[in-house]
Amino acid sequence: METKFHPFGTVKDHRLHYGKFKGLPRGIMQARSDLELRPLWSSNSQAKASVTTNKNLLAMPVGIKQKDNVDDVVQMFIAANFSIILFHYDGNVEGWWDLGWGEKAIHIVAHNQTKWWFAKRFLHPDIVSIYDYIFLWDEDLGVEHFDPIRYLEIVRSEGLEISQPALDPNSTEIHHRITIRARKKRFHRRVYDLRGKTKCSNASEGPPCTGSAWNCALHLIQGDRSKKVAVVDSEYIVHKETQASSFDLRTEIRRQSIWELKVFKERWNQAVEEDKNWVDPFLSIKGAADYNKND
Repeated sequence: METKFHPFGTVKDHRLHYGKFKGLPRGIMQARSDLELRPLWSSNSQAKASVTTNKNLLAMPVGIKQKDNVDDVVQMFIAANFSIILFHYDGNVEGWWDLGWGEKAIHIVAHNQTKWWFAKRFLHPDIVSIYDYIFLWDEDLGVEHFDPIRYLEIVRSEGLEISQPALDPNSTEIHHRITIRARKKRFHRRVYDLRGKTKCSNASEGPPCTGSAWNCALHLIQGDRSKKVAVVDSEYIVHKETQASSFDLRTEIRRQSIWELKVFKERWNQAVEEDKNWVDPFLSIKGAADYNKND
């Protein structure tokens, strides 16, 4: 914690717009919080609040059908001192209490919602920026070849702010070829196909990033990062095959996600057309890089 007995950030945070709250004394406002659980009924809760919180966060959209796989993932991350938040898209929370870590995790329920719907509403930058790294993972990832501690050692040593574990080539679903594991490398940044948004995708299966980078990732999911971004090959995951049923909830959610992405692109194009003063910052950065390359 940054301030003893106060599980919040300081009012010096530049994102706190004091002008909106002039009726309050400046020192009473706290800019940040976190997702750590603190029992309200304990007489020594103030002392407990001073204990250092977990430095990293794992967030997952989950359904009860993937309970066993989620249990494997969560146990690995809890052992690495991660905080856990589960987004229940099927409404079933009771089925998770029998797990040893069930009451230690945060549970949020909203029927038939996507991963990014939950993230945009419950992983606000002012809440999660206190964490060093944030993992937003799908529920059907195999972690037999993955160790979160070793993974973080790699991303820290390489200065990566946005990354994801490589995917085993035998995974059932691979959305982008750049995510495929390179067997002889520690990490890679190569791009096979430069058409479209292939460098940084909102369809990534396992996108960890730093707490400070999350503010950018949340608001500019469609943007292409070109620096401090990589796929880590030495610690990789497997996208497992999920059993289909007569009504596959995951398939319906994925279909809804594709439609929402289409709507978002239409809104984006319309907003760009209407805002005559807007300048694409990525184009200016690319232009400067091309100029320096040719200079």
